[in-house]
Amino acid sequence: MENSYIKNLSFLLLATLFVSTSGVLGKYINLSAEAIILFRAFLAAVFIYGFCKFKKIDLKLKSKKDRLSLVLVGFFMGAHWVTYFYALKLSNVAIGMLSMYTFPVITAFLEPLFTKSKLNLIHVVLATLVLIGMFILVPEFSLENTYLQGILFGVVSAFCYSLRNLMLKKHVKTYNSSMLMFHQMIIVTILLTPVLFFGDFSNLKSELPLLMLVAILTTAIGHTMMVNSFKHFSISTASIISSVQPIFGIIIAYLFVNEIPDFNTFIGGSLILLTVIIESIRSKK
Repeated sequence: MENSYIKNLSFLLLATLFVSTSGVLGKYINLSAEAIILFRAFLAAVFIYGFCKFKKIDLKLKSKKDRLSLVLVGFFMGAHWVTYFYALKLSNVAIGMLSMYTFPVITAFLEPLFTKSKLNLIHVVLATLVLIGMFILVPEFSLENTYLQGILFGVVSAFCYSLRNLMLKKHVKTYNSSMLMFHQMIIVTILLTPVLFFGDFSNLKSELPLLMLVAILTTAIGHTMMVNSFKHFSISTASIISSVQPIFGIIIAYLFVNEIPDFNTFIGGSLILLTVIIESIRSKK
C-alpha cells in the first residue's frame, strides 16, 4: 500500500515537473497566446493519436452525454491555456505561474458541488496558504500595472482549470487518460482554428522547436500523466500537491533564461512548498 502511494505521488510530481515547463516556454515563444495554444493542441493531438494507435487504445466515446461533457472540458482547457499565457506575457514566469495557482483554493470550494464529498476545511486552509503566497508577489495594486493585469488573467485561468479538472474527474475511471487528452486537444484545436485567418505566423518556423517541446513534453506527456493521477487522488489533493509546479517553473526560468526571483518570490514559494509537504503527508494517512 505504501509503495503504491509513493509510486502514485512520484508520478504526480513528475507530471508536475513536465507541466511546469510551460511557464518558460509560454513566456518566450514569440507568437500570440492564441497561436501558441492552437499549435500546441494540434501537435499534441497528433502525437497522442500516434501513441494511442500504437498502444491500441480505443478513442471512441460511449455516449452522447460523454461527448458533450468532453466538449465543455476541452473549452475550459483552452480558456485556461490562453488566459494563462496572457498572464505569463503580461508579467513574468514567477508571477504568471503563482497567480494561476489560486486554483487549489478555488477547487477546494468547488469540489463538493461536483462530488459527494463535504467541504474539507484542511484543503481550504492549505489552499489559502497558496493564495497568500501569490498575494505577496503583487508589486503594486494599479490597473495600469501590467503585472496586476497578468495576475487577473492568472486567476481567470485558475478558475477555468479548476472547472476542467472537476468535470474530468468522473471520466478517468471509464476512459484511458491519453484518450481523454486526445479529445480535449481536438476540441481546443477546433475552437482556435479561426486564429489561422487573422494571426501573425511570420515567426512560426523559428518557434517550431519550442512549440514541439511544449506540445510533446508539457502537454502530451505531462498533462496526460496529470490526468491519470486523478484516478488516485481527489482533485483538491492533486491540486495542492501539484502546487509545487511554480517552484519547478521558477527554477527552470532561473537555469535557462536567467530570470532571477526576488525575495518576495522566495517567501511565496516557501508557503506553497509547505502546503505541498503537509498535503503529501496528510493524504498518505
